[in-house]
Amino acid sequence: MEQVSSTGRPVQITVTNGYYLKGLKGDTPVTFIRAEFNQVIMGDSAKITVSSEGTAKYNFTSSFEFNPEGGTTLDDLAHKPVFLTVTEVLPKEKKQKEEKTFVLGQAVVDLLPLVEGESSFEMVVPLHPVPGSPLESVRPGGKLCSLEVKVFVSEPLLTSAQISGSNLLKVTLEAAYSVPESFIPVGPLQNYIVGLQIPSAGEKDCPIVFKNGTLKVGGEREPVPRPKKWPIANIQAPGANNIPDAFIVGGPYEEEEGELNHPEDREFRNQAECIKKRIVWDLETRCYLDPPAVASFQKRIADCRLWPVEITRVPLFATSKGKGAKLDKTEDESPLSFHGVAYVNMVPLLYPGVKRIRGAFHVYPYLDSTVYEKTKCLFSLFRDTGHHLIQNNKVGGIISPQSKSILSKSLKEEKTIKEKDMQAPSIKSQSSDTPLEAEPSLNHNPEGQQYVEAGTYLMLEIELAKALVPKRMPEELARRVKEMIPPRPPLTRRIGGAQKAVSDYHMQVKSISRAILDEYHRMFGKEVAKLENEIDNETLEEQKCQLNYELNCSGKYFAFKEQLKHAVVKIVREKYLKTTAFENQEELQTFISELYVFLVDQMHVALNQVMPDDIQGPVSTIYTSSEQLRLFAFEAEVNENFEMAAVYYEERLVREPQNLENWLDYGAFGLLTGDNIKAQECFRKALSLNQNHIHSLLLCGILAVLMENYEQAEIFFEDATCLEPTSVVAWTLLGLYYEIQNNDIRMEMAFHEAFKQLQMREKSTGTVEFLVEEGKMEPRLDPWGITNGSATALKVEAQAGPAPGDTTLTNLDEFIEESKLKYESKEQSQDPNISQMSSSLFLKEMPVKTETSKFQIPSVVLTPVPYVTSQTPATIFMETVRFLMKVNAVQYVHRVLAHELLCPQGGPSCEYYLVLAQTHLLKKDFAKAEEYLQQAAQMDYLNPNVWGVKGHLYFLNGNHAEAKACYERTISFVADASEMHFIFLRLGLIYLEEKEYEKAKRTYLQACKRSPSCLTWLGVGISCYRLEELTEAEEALSEANALNNYNAEVWAYLALVCLKAGRQLEAEQAYKYTVKLKLKDEALLAEIHKVQEMVGFGNPSFLHN
Repeated sequence: MEQVSSTGRPVQITVTNGYYLKGLKGDTPVTFIRAEFNQVIMGDSAKITVSSEGTAKYNFTSSFEFNPEGGTTLDDLAHKPVFLTVTEVLPKEKKQKEEKTFVLGQAVVDLLPLVEGESSFEMVVPLHPVPGSPLESVRPGGKLCSLEVKVFVSEPLLTSAQISGSNLLKVTLEAAYSVPESFIPVGPLQNYIVGLQIPSAGEKDCPIVFKNGTLKVGGEREPVPRPKKWPIANIQAPGANNIPDAFIVGGPYEEEEGELNHPEDREFRNQAECIKKRIVWDLETRCYLDPPAVASFQKRIADCRLWPVEITRVPLFATSKGKGAKLDKTEDESPLSFHGVAYVNMVPLLYPGVKRIRGAFHVYPYLDSTVYEKTKCLFSLFRDTGHHLIQNNKVGGIISPQSKSILSKSLKEEKTIKEKDMQAPSIKSQSSDTPLEAEPSLNHNPEGQQYVEAGTYLMLEIELAKALVPKRMPEELARRVKEMIPPRPPLTRRIGGAQKAVSDYHMQVKSISRAILDEYHRMFGKEVAKLENEIDNETLEEQKCQLNYELNCSGKYFAFKEQLKHAVVKIVREKYLKTTAFENQEELQTFISELYVFLVDQMHVALNQVMPDDIQGPVSTIYTSSEQLRLFAFEAEVNENFEMAAVYYEERLVREPQNLENWLDYGAFGLLTGDNIKAQECFRKALSLNQNHIHSLLLCGILAVLMENYEQAEIFFEDATCLEPTSVVAWTLLGLYYEIQNNDIRMEMAFHEAFKQLQMREKSTGTVEFLVEEGKMEPRLDPWGITNGSATALKVEAQAGPAPGDTTLTNLDEFIEESKLKYESKEQSQDPNISQMSSSLFLKEMPVKTETSKFQIPSVVLTPVPYVTSQTPATIFMETVRFLMKVNAVQYVHRVLAHELLCPQGGPSCEYYLVLAQTHLLKKDFAKAEEYLQQAAQMDYLNPNVWGVKGHLYFLNGNHAEAKACYERTISFVADASEMHFIFLRLGLIYLEEKEYEKAKRTYLQACKRSPSCLTWLGVGISCYRLEELTEAEEALSEANALNNYNAEVWAYLALVCLKAGRQLEAEQAYKYTVKLKLKDEALLAEIHKVQEMVGFGNPSFLHN
């Protein structure tokens, strides 16, 4: 490993030139430069006369020794600059023995580049004038005076390993706002001090103290941006107090990491920062952390999440006595007062990629028991460990004698009791067994209580040069995703294929037909022209024979056959996929017959195109859109007809293979049927089509967790948050993943970011929009009335991950009871308002096998709703629940519901109870489902979704009377329930059972208007048939048949209509398909047989008997 010598090495500071200088007595003064570092004067330059242009060539070099083992350390270089003071030597007057000098200004050289690994650097630093200096007046042209400085060391002070492993901590104290009213600017002078302790390598802690705060009475907001200042006293030039290129810029409250960052705190913050008293420091101090100190710093944050930042007030006494008398007076006065503490949550610094936290932190009275309970800190920086500050140079300002006397008193009082404890770290880990009896007790702090009454808070910023936990770069995540799922560009359209083969066949037929017509015209053109339209059949037949003879004799017939042969071969290969020999003669003859029929049909198509006058109008067909196919698939899922649902999904894929939404829907169907392999394949296919699609990434991550590929899951979720940092669902799912991995800190980070994004979205929109997410997968009714989400899974599956401590419960009752207990314990400490939130979930149960149903619609259906009555904003967990239920990932739902119950913004709500009711309906636990629905109704009685779910509950339970009442109440609301499609279908079915055919007809027509499907038109057809409206019944049944000609019930009612209308052929055909498709309704089949016997036709097998 590369080594850097630990012996002392000189750091050289060379001032080469000065620019735009001028003196008190003229424009060509005699000046010299004094270099000072760490309160030590390094030397003075020679006296140089400034030229008339204001330049001076000093070429002055000074140095100090860098020795980390006992002298100047890297920490000193980090936070202590070199001061260059330019002094004018005034001309001697008569009888003047000593020459007089006048300080013109000071320049500051920041040595931070040396800590960052540089061995030399050059800069031009401004020369800040002291008060009364002639440099305060700017030269013509606005040019400011400056010094050219070079800094040099013989070799870098850090090795490459130290540079990569070390870090630089910057702590900025801006101000304390809304301080107690007892703080007044008149009277005895006070020194306002704030301090905290930073862990370093070994057993010692490094105290950081900010002193000499300025009390202001308020009246206006502190300006931003404003410069940060050096934590060093006795700087002569006011401008030299400012750290170069370091500013306090402020920012929105909502983006802060501390407290008082919620919308309800905005008014108080505005008053505190504009009107009320405040103490202003604006100081920044730096702390170099070597690799062991970085590890200690990181471990301390993990062990003690809250760090104490103490604040106190120390009086400044005017003394005229000796030092001993001054110390006695200080001890008698006991000047340490208004001792408070702010608790800073340092955990965000352990979030990936986070380097900075800034925020407002409440100040509380310093009570030993409370501080230990929250921070595990045994000692007070000011009261117990103050003697460290005497030796430590890392103090925000030079310690005044008054401060030293305070610290001396603390040292004297505690020396005999806690001499050993002083050597221990001041912040113990959570596992520390140090007895509390050893700590000095201070259980009453009335002065500190004034901070709470005034609402005092500190504005503090803590920043690191490098994140403690590196974050994967978006480029790396994208690369990893590409490695797992290579992008697949759209397939190029093939030149060949079945369609091209048929098209070529058409072209050859047209070409040959034109050639034959030309030959016919050559042979019989004149004769045809004479006879015009008077040619009889015998003449035509004779001409045909002559034409055939001519074609055969001339060889043209053979040429035409060869011309057509290649096109027929392509059809056999591309259309029928026949490339091998036939196994037997029978198979060959069957194929030839099928091929002959196809070729003749296509020949007629081609000839009709050549002769358009003879073309008959095409048969009208109803084109089904992709959204209609999605609706049909949805209905098939509800009917438990998964084969038909798969056909519809696959037809969508065949039509639009590059549409990733089709792949996502098919993948959700795979989750529904428990086929995780198929679901994973579909989601990855969608992701390969667009690797920046957020929902594809999230679904791939969910499948990776379900299949225990946790490393891949993390990559998918992280990539989603990088591509869409504002996605609430993406951050929440990432947090759930970290919970499975027992990574509490990152889990908190992800949930915090999700909550932050939700707040920002609500703030930007000004209203609470009821959306699952911002992308295309939002739950909404499409033109056909069905949501773009699929139905939920049909079973409650096992927990998502095997991690110990997993809160996911497979037993729903245990889950509910445990969540209730946690919520009740939370209620004891706070009294949250129970928000009335609307139902938003999509529920589906498998059918109850009954023979009374005319339509097989046996599931409960709930979808994300547009109905909103409460202004309470949705939580991140309920948004995630909607997304998970929509894509059938119910394995995550229990875990999210537990978080929702314990979330301060969540708790039991109407939506929460609807989710619980849904889960019990999945288990067919109707009693529990009814109980939760009653609780949901109590919280939001006018929510149409509550009544819709109640209707589904009673329908599945066989209580159709109650179901009818609930459905009628649901459709009577002004606002629709989330999914009216199946409410209309089931209500119409109940009307048919009760023979209320007019109501059934109106209900089904409403469903047809919203989302027409085979089942809705079938309901209209049945109602019209029962009302003896045969014409309307036939039209409705024809619509149903056009949408799905595989429904046996549609053919059955078409057979009945044709029988009643006396159309024998159509009745027989309809009955044939009814039998072929195996109608399961025996009562309907018996009714058909009865009508057939009555009219005497319709059943060919009966007639033959």
